[in-house]
Amino acid sequence: MDKSRSAVVSALNEFGSLFSLGLDVVVNMFRRPFQAREFIQQFWFIASVSILPAAFVAIPFGAVITLQLGSLTSQIGAESFNGAASVLAVIQQASPIVTTLIIAGAGGSAICADLGSRTIREEIDAMKVLGVSPVQRLVVPRVLASMLASVLLNGIVSVVGVAGGYFFNVIMQDGTPGAFLASFSALAQLPDLWVSELKALIFGFLAGLVAAYRGLNPKGGPKGVGDVVNQSVVITFLLLFFVNFVISVIYLQIVPAKGA
Repeated sequence: MDKSRSAVVSALNEFGSLFSLGLDVVVNMFRRPFQAREFIQQFWFIASVSILPAAFVAIPFGAVITLQLGSLTSQIGAESFNGAASVLAVIQQASPIVTTLIIAGAGGSAICADLGSRTIREEIDAMKVLGVSPVQRLVVPRVLASMLASVLLNGIVSVVGVAGGYFFNVIMQDGTPGAFLASFSALAQLPDLWVSELKALIFGFLAGLVAAYRGLNPKGGPKGVGDVVNQSVVITFLLLFFVNFVISVIYLQIVPAKGA
């Protein structure tokens, strides 16, 4: 019983510390001087290690969604809406999730390992002694880079996923190109794209924040750095699916479906 209570208290403390770091990051985003060079370097690194994996993952994601929805719409006699259902599923749900999984797995793990190495070498403590804020100097540029990379990468993944779905619908399921495109314009609306980009922005913030938080708090030397890298990826995935559920529920309540 005591162990269970201790685990709950420890989890709440960790969540509180993560939330506190998140507030510090938001406040320091508007403070000067802004670390533009660090931001550009981090953005370029995250984008360079994420673009190709995201594109390759988006193709089978779009294909699987299209094939599955094509089978379902055929069973209920609604084949003409296969294109709309596939594209909406890819843009609203699959694309932001795939984007952030890649950002957290490739870019986030690198951020966590870099900050973890700096922490065990006591570089972070030295910065604090010199009066330099590690959050403003190191964390903010990495979080902003993750956010920008997620938003831009989300657009690429959406296009690749929709193109993959279009190809498999027309080639594998004998769909017609005109019906695929016409059904999309009949049901989709601009807020579907905005909520997808908003998700990518928030997910990118979470990926960068969790990676930075775990990197600043390693335990046990070099082995601890490896442990926090794995933990940062797992925690980001859990937060990602929970936040995606919350945003999706709010969006469906606020924005009615087209034609409803």
